[in-house]
Amino acid sequence: MRLRVELVVEIEQEDAVTKAALERIADDVEMPADEQAHAEGAVTEDTAEALAYLVDPFDLVSEVPGVELVQASWSSERIDYDPDSPDWDLDEDDEDADEEEAVG
Repeated sequence: MRLRVELVVEIEQEDAVTKAALERIADDVEMPADEQAHAEGAVTEDTAEALAYLVDPFDLVSEVPGVELVQASWSSERIDYDPDSPDWDLDEDDEDADEEEAVG
């Protein structure tokens, strides 16, 4: 089963997000030193990368009974968000799925 989640968040304290990501990287004892150095550079340069290091899909489903996370991928990017724009209709994907079910 595939679960799609799209989040739009406002970062109020970029430094706090970067600091938390750096702490998580430093605490990861299984991460090789060269990979750790690369990750530290990435999260320091881009708050979106820092956020991606802090969001863990396993945390989203680990407490759900009968569910085991098999595979996950995620990314984070800066966007211009306008809640009044029709481009940000959160139900748009649901409507497309409903139309596909009605046709199929």
